[in-house]
Amino acid sequence: MSNIRITKQFSFETGHALYGYDGKCKNVHGHSYKLSVTVIGTPISDAQNVKFGMVIDFTDLKKIVKEEIVDQFDHATVFNKNTPHVELAHELESRGHHVILVNYQPTSENMVIDFSNRIKNRLPKNISLFSLKLQETETSFAEWFDSDNR
Repeated sequence: MSNIRITKQFSFETGHALYGYDGKCKNVHGHSYKLSVTVIGTPISDAQNVKFGMVIDFTDLKKIVKEEIVDQFDHATVFNKNTPHVELAHELESRGHHVILVNYQPTSENMVIDFSNRIKNRLPKNISLFSLKLQETETSFAEWFDSDNR
């Protein structure tokens, strides 16, 4: 049977700041991110299975990505916890803001690596994460491909 890729798209709003950056992105700002998640696998061939003909039910993929990424990052502000931004993060948290502290500079490149690990850990064994595309603006995005990371 053939391997088939399927893709589901998501969107969420997230703020961040790039500590030490030499441009405008050193300031706290936000993006309307678009995340495309592509998995690869073989469609279920058991005619008795309710998911017959599917690689993965889009609803199941949505649940994974929603729990691991969208629900956590939507309307949050992301800071690198290894920078002085941690002080601002604690102040925002004390005022009821949703803040995520990460071990990396929160660029699209690093976020897509983080997202790939979160999603891979939740996929069924017979399905692989093929690629991610994290779009920060209409014209700027980072991509992660499994084949580039073996």
